[in-house]
This record gives sequence, structure tokens and C-alpha cells, in this order.
Amino acid sequence: MKPTLKSCLNGARSRAEHPAVPVTPAEIALAADGAAEAGAVAVHFHPRGADERESLRWSDVRPAVEAVRARCPGLALGVATREEIEPDLETRLALLGEWEAGPDFASVNWHEEGAERVAELLIERGIGIEAGLFTPDAARKFLAWRGPVVRVLVEALPGISPGQDGVAAAKATLAVLPAGFELVVHGEAEWAWPVLEWARSRGYGLRAGFEDMLTGPNGAGVTDNGQLVALMRGSA
Repeated sequence: MKPTLKSCLNGARSRAEHPAVPVTPAEIALAADGAAEAGAVAVHFHPRGADERESLRWSDVRPAVEAVRARCPGLALGVATREEIEPDLETRLALLGEWEAGPDFASVNWHEEGAERVAELLIERGIGIEAGLFTPDAARKFLAWRGPVVRVLVEALPGISPGQDGVAAAKATLAVLPAGFELVVHGEAEWAWPVLEWARSRGYGLRAGFEDMLTGPNGAGVTDNGQLVALMRGSA
């Protein structure tokens, strides 16, 4: 199986951080198209409300999903469910329960309270799961659940994943996982490029985009998500 190449289009970032961060459904669809042209086979994005803040409301998620599907037919697309979008678990579950013909997959962070309930509800809605594992403890919690997933994201985030080194943090989580999962390994912020380059050298699936980094591997400015995907592939 070829390693998965994903683009994370926006995360929680705003245009103030980079003018090309996509916010509206049309912008997200355009960014997804650029990432696919550069070689991404899947995209992950955070839909926004009219106030440009991340949203789990179906009335906000649906336009973004439909815009990407219309512009990029066949491109696998996923969205976020992180608790920072809606900290109250019961409210978050109620919002997710309103999703209809939603994204292909959604990321569920296993260090968060109620991750199992979130995942099971999404599966009931016909939405696949990307298990986000930030720590070895989260990996053990995920393995105890034993539910089906599309893939596992081994995520090294400064301040959340243990240690001062992103590659070491990723290795610690990977050490808990048995063989058999489709894996994407990535970091964020100052850990993003070191983890990506290490993961690429090991043949893992990769992720790049404005959610994870705002510059190229040497700190040079970039124009858009498509350029970050090209850099991820080593073709820019």
C-alpha cells in the first residue's frame, strides 16, 4: 500500500496568521483542489461558521463538505471533532448527531474525554474514524476500544505530546501500536518538518498544510497548501 498523503487545510488558524488560510466553503474547496493537484489523496479541514470560528453545526459543516465534493469529486475528505470546538461533551454529541450525509471521515482525538462515544456516534452516522493519538496513553486507550478506523494519526504536538523532541514523541506513541493500521505520522509547529522528514524516510503516511505549518522546511514563506503538499512530497 502506498503511504497516504494528506493535506490539513486550515485547522484553527485565521487569515491573520497567513492570508491564504481557507475559511469559507469556497476557499476550502479551492485549497482542497490545489492540494489534490499537488498530490494529496485526502484532505482534512475545520469548517467555520459565519463568524469564521470553527463549528460542528451541520449548517456550517455541510456547505464546506459539499463545496469540496463538487470541486474535487473522488477526493477523500475529513473534518475535525476536537473538544476545543465545543468543550461540553453532551453538546458536542448532540451536534454530531445532526450530521447527515457528512464527510468520509472525521478525526477523533483519543486523549479527549468521551472519545469512544464520539467515534461510535460518527460510525452510526456512516462516517469513518481517524484516530488521533497524541500520546502513548492515548494509544493504549484507543487499543482498548477496538473499534474500526480508516487510519491512525500519530500526532506529535509541542506541549501535549511528551518530551522535547517531536520525532521521539512520535516514536513513543508508535511503540505502543501493533502492526496492521494505516498510519499517518505528523507534527505541528516547530515539530512539523522534523517529524515529516523522519516519517517520510520511514515510509509512513504524511500530512502537511496550514494547520501544521506556515512555512517550508527551511523557514521560507509559502503561498498556499498546494505548495506545502509539494514540499511534503519533496517535489518543490
